[in-house]
Amino acid sequence: MMIARILGFLLLGLGAIGIFLPVWPTTVFWIGAALCFARSSPAMRDWIYGRPGFGPPIRNFIEDGTLSRKSKSGALIGMTLAGGISTAFLWGRWTWLAAALALLASGMAYVASRPSDPPA
Repeated sequence: MMIARILGFLLLGLGAIGIFLPVWPTTVFWIGAALCFARSSPAMRDWIYGRPGFGPPIRNFIEDGTLSRKSKSGALIGMTLAGGISTAFLWGRWTWLAAALALLASGMAYVASRPSDPPA
């Protein structure tokens, strides 16, 4: 439990960077933090759930497995941009480029497969 709590605070801190640095993701780190805090510190999990803008989508994803259309669009656009940047930087390094694009494609497929509405 102590390791989960420490990892939760580490992920929370990494996610907080994204609030100030637009190219750094916040939500994905805070999802990980909320999962770590689920048993190690329910109060911290609830604090994350209570953050305006971030909390409700994180709660919906963790508890229902859903992503709003806005969240899906943002994630897919971000991954598409990451693919373009990866292609520019890794051009000529075909193995690395293929690995990066395969990971991005896997992430995009996962995001696209998530339901948009909470289960009834």
